[in-house]
Amino acid sequence: MSPGNQYKNEESTTDSLPPTKVGKVRQLFGQMGNVSSGIVTRFTSREKPFYRRFWFWAILTVGSGVVAAKYVIVSIDKTLPDKAELQAFVREQTLTIKAANGNILQQQGEATREQLKIEQIPDKLKKAFIASEDRRFTEHNGVDPQGIARAGLNNLRSQNVVEGGSTITQQLARILFLKQEKTIWRKLKEVRLAQKIEQEFTKDQILERYLNLVYLGSGAYGVGDAAWVYFSKPVDQLTLAEAATIAGLAPAPSLYSPEQNPVAAKQRRNLVLQRMREDGIITAAESQAAAQEPLIVQSSQPKRLQVESPYFTSYVQQELPKYVSPDVLAVGGLTVETSLDPKWQTAAEAAVTKVLRNQGRWENFKQAALVAIDPRSGEIKAMVGGKDFGKNQFNRVTQAKRQPGSTFKGFVYATAIATGKSPYDTYLDAPFIVDGYEPKNYSEKFRGLMNMRDALTRSVNIVALKVLLDVGFAPTIKLAHDMGIKSELKPNYSLALGSNEVNLLELTSAYGSFATQGLHVEPHGIRRILNRQGQVIWSVDFKSQRALDADSAAIMTWMLRNVVAEGTGAAAQLDNRPVAGKTGTSDEARDLWFIGYIPQAVAGVWLGNDDNRATYGSSSSAAYTWHEFMAKAIEGMPVEKFPERPKLDGRKGTIKAQPIKPKKILNSSSDDNDEVNSSDGDDSGSSRRRRRYQEQDDNADTPRRRRRSYQQQENNTETPKRRRRFRTVENDSSASATEPSRSRRRSRQVESESPTPQRSRRSSPSTSNSSGSASTSSWRDRLRPGSSSQ
Repeated sequence: MSPGNQYKNEESTTDSLPPTKVGKVRQLFGQMGNVSSGIVTRFTSREKPFYRRFWFWAILTVGSGVVAAKYVIVSIDKTLPDKAELQAFVREQTLTIKAANGNILQQQGEATREQLKIEQIPDKLKKAFIASEDRRFTEHNGVDPQGIARAGLNNLRSQNVVEGGSTITQQLARILFLKQEKTIWRKLKEVRLAQKIEQEFTKDQILERYLNLVYLGSGAYGVGDAAWVYFSKPVDQLTLAEAATIAGLAPAPSLYSPEQNPVAAKQRRNLVLQRMREDGIITAAESQAAAQEPLIVQSSQPKRLQVESPYFTSYVQQELPKYVSPDVLAVGGLTVETSLDPKWQTAAEAAVTKVLRNQGRWENFKQAALVAIDPRSGEIKAMVGGKDFGKNQFNRVTQAKRQPGSTFKGFVYATAIATGKSPYDTYLDAPFIVDGYEPKNYSEKFRGLMNMRDALTRSVNIVALKVLLDVGFAPTIKLAHDMGIKSELKPNYSLALGSNEVNLLELTSAYGSFATQGLHVEPHGIRRILNRQGQVIWSVDFKSQRALDADSAAIMTWMLRNVVAEGTGAAAQLDNRPVAGKTGTSDEARDLWFIGYIPQAVAGVWLGNDDNRATYGSSSSAAYTWHEFMAKAIEGMPVEKFPERPKLDGRKGTIKAQPIKPKKILNSSSDDNDEVNSSDGDDSGSSRRRRRYQEQDDNADTPRRRRRSYQQQENNTETPKRRRRFRTVENDSSASATEPSRSRRRSRQVESESPTPQRSRRSSPSTSNSSGSASTSSWRDRLRPGSSSQ
């Protein structure tokens, strides 16, 4: 059909409509035109601009409010902790140190001693807090507008603040992440945090954290602490009235404290009971009975103020900066998991207390220290740094450096064994001067020819020095450092006799390398460090390092076992269990040592005085203290044997000796000096002992004699007079070089010595050596006679 025909048809269709319908259509189109023209007129009218119209400002206000609210929310969210940090379990600025079994040793800051699980908290206590603080806790999503309105109305009615509008979730957010300033910005952040917390955790998880963190006055953080502080009982023993009293503390702990304001506390308690009754938590009869119950307070100090093993926990705090950054320490909230064994620690404290109470009185020492280590892992299991931490915080395990005396001989002999020497190599114990330095045995007697094993067992000084001359300063010092000695060691002749100062921890750790067949692990007391979210931010990863070859370590253990079985360490023997170790004393018995070990543990003991005054004691007291500790610590521990002694024939050294070449050596014959005593008597030579117990070192057939009855069997009866009474027998020899001083004869000469060589007060050596310095080969020939055996 053509366009013209189509148009005509359309037109005819319109014409065909009834007149009334055509009018209505035209009327409708006219009205629509009038509306649109009116709108245009309003916008284009010059009489009243649109920005002066009400509707414009209404739309602008609503839109701006939405944009501003969105901007504020975004700005607040940027300042809030991220999703991971919402997992925080503890407050900032706190530190919790735990023992190996999880027991809390020490807490600092706003911390709770008892972290209770929600299942451990009685239902009546949980519901008392809900009734008191947040009656719609299970219904809202973190913020409760109804609760805010109700609290405001109740406060207006009472003309006082009797109810708060913050929910439990808001309070938890404020405790964990916000400061206590009263600003609108802080309140907005609190609301947003509460909403985020509600999205991340269940109601039970929120309630558990709140009940463990809320401050309830008198130093109590959390319901566990509050139950102890106010009623001296655990939470599961609280009565309904006591639970309501604790729940009523949250809004104002000082105002409602039952200790400081019992009347207000009782009124607050009854209000909480009333709300519990109104909410159907308890019956009217239960509420009335609890309200009539008298408020009886049994106060106790907060458990978080109690410190267990203070010397160890102070050591841990000093170690923390090695493992975490200053920023992390500043924020706090850390939990430190340590290696301390509570059983071992109790045994160590008891042993130290006992020796100070008994031997310390008549042997004139006022301080003692003990440390025990698992040598396989390097973990510190027990540490007692002194007598009374409350009076003196000085830790004698880690901070005190003292002369180790003959305990250092272990490293000298270990170096000799590692160079390929046999423990049966012999040396002459006779008067000996090297470059003007003359060591003396304790008894001023000499034994003649003896092998290295026996010399170590009897702690003979002259043989130890001659062994050092054969192996050299450098190898000995290097081995001692590799085994765990951290202190500086100076290359002088007195090194062999322990004149260089060390601390008890490093000395004990070094002897642990013998127990592990030559492997050394850095001693440490921290296993893991956790942040506020419970995430591990540091964990121990110390690897063992080879310090001494296994065969040499096994031979040294065999030699050190003989020290305990037949020598100066007899007081350390344990029934049916092999023990190895070494005693030591310094000059005038100022320091008394024993370092001993079994395959699973190494422990060190030091006895002495902080002012370095001489004692009347001997290292036997230190060995006895070691025995007292280990006898308790090893209860239930399986017996392990030390490795068998390797074959001595055909051994090759793993360390190269660097013999020392002295400028002048003088050997005195026994005829021109003190008599040579070649018997197996001890070095003491002191028949004037006044102690109740004596030491029997030479009888190897009495391994089970009582440790407190040390019978000293002395073969030397010609002993010089001493000034001191009550001197205990010390088999470890003197390290002191003799002086031309009249006081030296009256002074007791023990193991340690001054590092400065001193001239002898004796007559000049025999004419055979008076010409001056002997050649290296000549004195060594005399030191190693042809009768040396393997």
